Amino acid sequence: MKIVIVGANGKIGRQLVQLFAGTEHQVRAMIRNEEQASELKRLGADEIVVADLEKEIDHAIKGCSAVVFTAGSGSHTGPDKTELVDKLGAIKTIEKAEAFGVERFIMVSSIYADRPDAGPERIRHYFVAKGVADDRLRASKLNYTIIRPGYLTNDPPKGTVRIAEHIEESGEIPRGDVARTIVEALENEHTYRRSFDLQTGETPIAEALRSL
Repeated sequence: MKIVIVGANGKIGRQLVQLFAGTEHQVRAMIRNEEQASELKRLGADEIVVADLEKEIDHAIKGCSAVVFTAGSGSHTGPDKTELVDKLGAIKTIEKAEAFGVERFIMVSSIYADRPDAGPERIRHYFVAKGVADDRLRASKLNYTIIRPGYLTNDPPKGTVRIAEHIEESGEIPRGDVARTIVEALENEHTYRRSFDLQTGETPIAEALRSL
């Protein structure tokens, strides 16, 4: 499977490139700046494409059979950039995936995207943007999986998680475990056309996905 990772130079994206490099899949790393290319190649990307979500991205999506969207403005940014990247950029990617016949789409969303009023008010715009993009993906004909991780950390991955369609309690999860969950979910039928929350837990990732 040829996979384009949108946001490949991000903290989750770089780990994804490394994890997929050890599989039979081909990885196209979508980056915004050419100077990032050598590092992504070193991490194992088969192909590099320079594209900006605020501009034209056809050349990044065309020819791929799977998209992993892990780009984001970050919860620290203001509403304007969040609107452009997390909402409009994600929707554009979904529409291009539909247009080019992409088979599989994995969205890295956020805790509270499905219930923004429950999250901290200062970043509610971020949850709203993520939720709108998620709704657009659910309305598509794409074979999607929407992953809503808890608060992201740079702690070493544990390999064990808690997964459910809805988890009321807020929690954390290392970015490495989000990346591992994406890799495990790619061809896992239990995750097809499903949305779920993801936090650190006690269940091995593959087993947790099978429980959906």
